[in-house]
Amino acid sequence: MDEKTELPQLGPVIIGLMRGVVYRDQHEAVWQDLLTLQSQAIDYLNVIGLELELDESEGYAFLKQRDSGDEGESKLPRLIQRRALSYPVSLLCVLLRKKLVEADAGGGDVRVIMTREQIVEMVRVFFPVQANEARLVDRIDTLINKAVELGFLRPHSQEGRIYEVRRIIKALVNADWLAQMDQLLKEYAEYAKEI
Repeated sequence: MDEKTELPQLGPVIIGLMRGVVYRDQHEAVWQDLLTLQSQAIDYLNVIGLELELDESEGYAFLKQRDSGDEGESKLPRLIQRRALSYPVSLLCVLLRKKLVEADAGGGDVRVIMTREQIVEMVRVFFPVQANEARLVDRIDTLINKAVELGFLRPHSQEGRIYEVRRIIKALVNADWLAQMDQLLKEYAEYAKEI
């Protein structure tokens, strides 16, 4: 028995989660250790006021701040910052989430791959018609870059013109929010036509 087997360690798992989203396909070792040490990670995170959100079927895990609504519980400082998304970024997230719903309903590939041009066409309808088309496309490119930065899109090619919609967007845009936004999207599309 000369071979040493690596036992999973909690430290790298917690550090990986504190750095951001842990994806099954990008962080294989941390993902496996997280699955093995899930209950210990939950206990540890609970002490510092965090909750583990883990979706095994979609292959991602992340942390979120626990609401301290109990009267007997002392209020802990916020470790995870909230980010308010602008209307255009929220709009893009909702549209990307709808693409995931369509792909899931179609029963095809679990990955949703879109070109930059497809994303531009999808979003363009919700912006007022502009004389300067290049300016509108630049604005949508900025939204795409923000979605990449937030982890909702991942560049799929070296040129950066093809993107994969990351399934973590389901955690941000849940089914209830999507239903409410459906009506708002119709209103925004009408508003954009009127301008």
